[in-house]
Amino acid sequence: MSLSQATIDIVKATAPAVAQNAEKITTRMYEILFADFPETQSLFENAAGDQHKKLAGAITAYAANIDNLGALSKAVEKMAATHISAKVKPEHYPMVGVSLLGAIKDILGEAATEDVINAWKEAYFFLADILIAREKELYAQA
Repeated sequence: MSLSQATIDIVKATAPAVAQNAEKITTRMYEILFADFPETQSLFENAAGDQHKKLAGAITAYAANIDNLGALSKAVEKMAATHISAKVKPEHYPMVGVSLLGAIKDILGEAATEDVINAWKEAYFFLADILIAREKELYAQA
C-alpha cells in the first residue's frame, strides 16, 4: 500500500502550518487522548516530560518527508523500540489517531478542512501500519 498523491500533496502543503503549531497540536492531542481514552495514560508513565516536543518533532519530520519515507527509517526504528518498551499495542493507534486529528482540527481551525483532515488521517494510519508491522516483529523477537 502507498499513500495517494493527493494525500502527499495536502500533507506537504500543510506541513509549514503544522510545523509552526506542532507543540500546540501535540499538547492538545495528549489532552484529548487522556480525557477520551484514560487507559492510555499508563503507556506514558516513563515518558520524558518533553514527550509532546518529541512527538511534535516526529510529526514535523514525517510531514516534511512524506514523499521520501526512506529518510525516516532510523526514526521509525527508534519509535518502534520505544513503543515496545512502553507496551504499545495495535489497538492504541486508533485512539491516538482520533486524538491527533481532533487536535489538528482544534489548533488549525478553519485551515483544517475536510480534505486536510482526511489527508492527515490517511497519512497517520499509513505510518501506524508501518509501526504496527515493525512492532509485531520486535514483539516476536522478544
